[in-house]
Amino acid sequence: MLQTKFNKKMEELLKLHQVNDDAFVVAVSGGADSLALAFLLNNWAKKNKKIIALTVDHKLRVESADEATMVGKMMKKAGVEHHVLTWEGKKPKSGMEEAAREARYKLIAKWCKENGIKTVMIAHHKLDQAETFLMRLQRGSGVDGLSGISEFSSLLGMNILRPLLDVCPDELKAFLTQNKIKWAEDPHNVCDDYLRVRVRKILPLLEDKIGLTADRIVDTQKVLARTKDYLSEQTAKFVKNHVKLWGGCGVSFSAANFNSQHIEMRYRVFAKLVKEIGDNGYVSRASSIDKLLEIIAGKAFKGATLGGCEIILFKGKIFIIKELKSAAKLSKKEWENFVAKNKKYDNVDVPYKLKMVLCLG
Repeated sequence: MLQTKFNKKMEELLKLHQVNDDAFVVAVSGGADSLALAFLLNNWAKKNKKIIALTVDHKLRVESADEATMVGKMMKKAGVEHHVLTWEGKKPKSGMEEAAREARYKLIAKWCKENGIKTVMIAHHKLDQAETFLMRLQRGSGVDGLSGISEFSSLLGMNILRPLLDVCPDELKAFLTQNKIKWAEDPHNVCDDYLRVRVRKILPLLEDKIGLTADRIVDTQKVLARTKDYLSEQTAKFVKNHVKLWGGCGVSFSAANFNSQHIEMRYRVFAKLVKEIGDNGYVSRASSIDKLLEIIAGKAFKGATLGGCEIILFKGKIFIIKELKSAAKLSKKEWENFVAKNKKYDNVDVPYKLKMVLCLG
């Protein structure tokens, strides 16, 4: 039953998001959720698609290498190509959850880019959705955060697909048990040092005491997602109609028009543009964006930096420009080349720093 449901979901997702890839990567940790996804995908793909499994070894536990090897053996037996990606280097002393997540996606994105793969499958499920809602509520998230994990998103040049968001984890374990597939239990999943674990333990209490179930939370997220989609459409319209693009090096728009918009629209437009121009894969912190928007609206604003971008007020326009951190380290020859190239922008009425980025790219 789960395989049939999964196959239907895959076809719906690929059609909806116009994904026509012949090969997909699936992230497999060795836990029940990702292993189930790998086998479900392999069963679905046998006719005309290729599945490649990637396991990230974060080197945070002594068992991690053995678990990666275990996954490799299982994938080989199933006829699935498998690779292990290792998080090398010094690990942070705090913020480990976020750092490990970021490292995982960067390693997978690097491998995909090097091997010509566009789409990655991730095993987030219905309980992950409910946990994410409560975690983001605790952090004071707005509509975007509370609307939950998206079935389709883009990150670091990858398309991310999550076909299990309507599936309960118990269904995934039952699927593995029926197919006599063993999985590894990560001790971090019961460690109270992690917020997600503490939230997971609270969910049954919320259901028992006030009837707040994972299904009810997910239903609420779907309502919020509609609002998010509408606001995203309006943001895209503003960018299309009012923002001038400078070849991926920067953007510009009227300061007066921008500052006259509702604060929610200003926030969304600014966050979108800084993320795209800064090209760092993540939206800057909401508090940083809010603070900068307040400064931009004031008369004393001249310039600032955020998310790998320089923000400049120039002749009534706001310019968001890719930050050129290495400009001061250019050699004499490189500067001479820059000056020569810069001539074609002599009559372009933009900040000099944008001319630099356009020329040095």
